[in-house]
Amino acid sequence: MSDDQPVTDAGFDEWLDAAEDGDAYYLECPNEHGSLPPRRVCPDCGSTELDEIALPDTGEVRTFTITHVPTPAFEEDAPYATAIVDFGPVRVTGQIVGVDPDAVETGLTVEPEIAVSETTDERVIGFRPV
Repeated sequence: MSDDQPVTDAGFDEWLDAAEDGDAYYLECPNEHGSLPPRRVCPDCGSTELDEIALPDTGEVRTFTITHVPTPAFEEDAPYATAIVDFGPVRVTGQIVGVDPDAVETGLTVEPEIAVSETTDERVIGFRPV
């Protein structure tokens, strides 16, 4: 691999592209278990029949933490809030964006947004309050 070709994370990068275009999705098996890609098998029942289903437009913060002393990979992003957001069939982890971390609270309604890390310039899953 040459130095000028970006490294991709198969499945995840495609999901980020879809989310960036407003087409975020999750995977669902015939037993209605939801999961996020990349997946080839349902983690709950082992089914290999997975359909792409549109992720709901909004979700609810279930829990969060505020990081003041981050790893070097996120040192320029701090302080930031990382949350687990319930989108019904799936829960997604990402950074809360567009609001002071101290304003984040459980129950906050958010929408997915692909953000860029200030430290690495790489895309990250973000959530913006609505």
